[in-house]
Amino acid sequence: MHFSSFLIRLTGFILVAAVVVGCRSLPATPPTVYLIGDSTAADKREDRRPETGWGEALSDYLTAGVVVENHARNGRSSRSFRQEGLWRIVYEAIRPGDYVFIQFGHNDPKPDTSRFSSPEDYGDNLKRYVEETRERGGRAVILSPIVRRKFDAAGVLQPTHEAYPATARRVAREMKVPFIDMTTLSRDLISGYGDAPSQALFLWLEAGEHPNYPEGVEDNTHLSPAGARAIAGLVARGIREARLPLRRQLVGK
Repeated sequence: MHFSSFLIRLTGFILVAAVVVGCRSLPATPPTVYLIGDSTAADKREDRRPETGWGEALSDYLTAGVVVENHARNGRSSRSFRQEGLWRIVYEAIRPGDYVFIQFGHNDPKPDTSRFSSPEDYGDNLKRYVEETRERGGRAVILSPIVRRKFDAAGVLQPTHEAYPATARRVAREMKVPFIDMTTLSRDLISGYGDAPSQALFLWLEAGEHPNYPEGVEDNTHLSPAGARAIAGLVARGIREARLPLRRQLVGK
């Protein structure tokens, strides 16, 4: 081989290598984060304000470019979310690398409704969501339900979700998907506030304080704006502690 031909080939190889390295160094397109779940995460109608779902505040903890698609809906369970066709909308939108955060458990235990799922059925429902997310090339993340605000006379926060949080943990382990223990994280948060002060995290209003609730409201399930932001902060913490690749898109990292 002539020396000049060798130089031409070497130069071409260097240029190709530079292009490949350059492409690898370009930032990947930020993923979309899909939320599926119930009223604790859902976007709210104006006639329900100041009730706020934690999903509405999650983007505050993520860098620009990460899209949060909040498909959580009031009153839904792991069963009814699928039966009503809400999951199909998400399923068809998932692209490789997107995330699906799965959080149910508040409405599944209600035996007198069509939303009821036993802990066993709830677990099977979670598995289907994980499997179908993977079919689309997405990354499933299971979150256990946040606690309700229920203190006993001694000021101790009481569990209200029966076997459902443990089932969520078990399914995540069996399916080898990340798990964010929102039951424990939210329990620690609300317990730390204490009985009366923790009202500020929930939809507690005096009569006349807001036009949507002229007689006032004492709601120990749904969140205030401050509560939603605090819970979203716990989700961000869970993203970091689970070492999800998404942690690179957290504000402040």
